[in-house]
Amino acid sequence: MRSTVKSTVAFQGTGLHSGRPLRARICPTAAGTGIVFRRTDVKQGQGDIPARFDHVTDTMLCTRLSNAEGVSIGTVEHLMAALAACGVSDALIMIDGPEVPIMDGSAAPFVRGILGAGLKALPGSRQALKVVSPVEVVDGDRIARLVPAERFQMSFLIDFPDPAIGRQILARDLVGPAVVHELSDCRTFGRLSDGEALRLAGLARGASLENAVIVDGGRILNSAGLRRADEFVRHKMLDAVGDLALAGAPIIGRFEGVRGGHEMTNRLLHALFGRPLAFRRVEAAADQVPATGALTLERTRLAV
Repeated sequence: MRSTVKSTVAFQGTGLHSGRPLRARICPTAAGTGIVFRRTDVKQGQGDIPARFDHVTDTMLCTRLSNAEGVSIGTVEHLMAALAACGVSDALIMIDGPEVPIMDGSAAPFVRGILGAGLKALPGSRQALKVVSPVEVVDGDRIARLVPAERFQMSFLIDFPDPAIGRQILARDLVGPAVVHELSDCRTFGRLSDGEALRLAGLARGASLENAVIVDGGRILNSAGLRRADEFVRHKMLDAVGDLALAGAPIIGRFEGVRGGHEMTNRLLHALFGRPLAFRRVEAAADQVPATGALTLERTRLAV
């Protein structure tokens, strides 16, 4: 089933990388529109950017999309993950600046807004991409892979030298409301030692303990600590859900990530679409892909 939001959902916050105040709205739209971002601060007619993997132009610490006019929108991954988690197939996202507001560093505020507005069924069935043969991208010790499975599954391994993060591995079935329950409240994270270098590079100007987990060696600097013991790997999985949503349709298959990130996931989608015999388009069943169905805001069990 295709769906959009019943009513406009508004957000305001800070840009993680630009540091500027931003306002965003998720607006209802017609079946078949897909997810489209619209920059409202540029010349009319030049601000629409399809949320598609082949519009990704930068993956440095976030996923950035651009259109033919050179207009871009960054940090789309958490909002894309929230839309995928809730089963939203069609929406117009209007933003008055160069990136999606970071909110608390997770997808939870977006999920709460979407579920608070409710979903509206749209005509037509929702197509999914069913993986029928393995596709893999390898770069040194980094791996991103899609293999056949009967539902959307994910495994992820991260391995950081910082004792506070270390090596974490997690595997989950991510169908129905699982992304909402298992991943959506897990925040982005960064290393204190990288902060000044990132700011000099024009990145992370809006990063703070309010919107990221900050690590200093073996210490978590956030006073409230972690939301989950394995919040780091869960956030990496959340990012992957958002980046995979740029395929334009849910995926039925198993994603396997090893020390990966935005770049590897985008390269994997390019590899998948470069091999049309590796997948086929099928009608998505409710027990095969993420979708909240009748889940209400009160029943999300979000930690925040």
